[in-house]
Amino acid sequence: MRIGQLSELTGVSRRLLRYYEEQGLIISQRCANGYRDYDEQTVDRVVQVRGLLDAGLPTRIIKQILPCLDKPRNIVFSDATPEMLTTLEAELDRMSRRIECLARNRDAIADYLGEVRAHARADVA
Repeated sequence: MRIGQLSELTGVSRRLLRYYEEQGLIISQRCANGYRDYDEQTVDRVVQVRGLLDAGLPTRIIKQILPCLDKPRNIVFSDATPEMLTTLEAELDRMSRRIECLARNRDAIADYLGEVRAHARADVA
């Protein structure tokens, strides 16, 4: 698929997609006319990259952990610097706290909806 279609499917601008490619986060083939051509799996990869960026990870770290998201995994341990490990541990802790917060909020909303629905059913009866 061409870059415009990838942009539409992912909601990521063409400019950002070219940046992701420059950073080695996604790859494309080149058509005879020089246009980029992406395979269907790139849609998922872009979504993964967006999620990791939204979580606060820098692109240099994302590039190193992307192999962990693929099957089969191709992890290069020599790239794991102490700084990177410290950053990833901090991000993992932050994400875990965020997940716990989201779960509490989800449960509160579910409880609220349950009470409202039960009250509405009681009013109808």
